[in-house]
This record gives sequence, C-alpha cells and structure tokens, in this order.
Amino acid sequence: MWSVILLIFFTFCIGLAAWLLFLWSVKSGQYDDIEGPKYRMLDDDNDKKK
Repeated sequence: MWSVILLIFFTFCIGLAAWLLFLWSVKSGQYDDIEGPKYRMLDDDNDKKK
C-alpha cells in the first residue's frame, strides 16, 4: 500500500515540475514567434561574416 502512495506522490511531483517548466517557458517568450525560424533559415547571412 505504501508503494502505491509513494508512486502517486512521485507522479504528482513530476507532473507539477513539468507544469512549472511549461509556465516558465511561456513567460520567457519561447512560444512568441512560431513563424520566424522557418523564414530565418532562408536568410543569406554571408554579409554578416564579412
């Protein structure tokens, strides 16, 4: 019985940690520009190296 309670507790802690990491990534702006990277790879950056 104790092992079931312990597993539920660990699952809850892992879920809470995942939720907090998701909230941190949203607040830090990770999902602000979802269209930009696909156009940025087409930019010619040879001018920046010179």
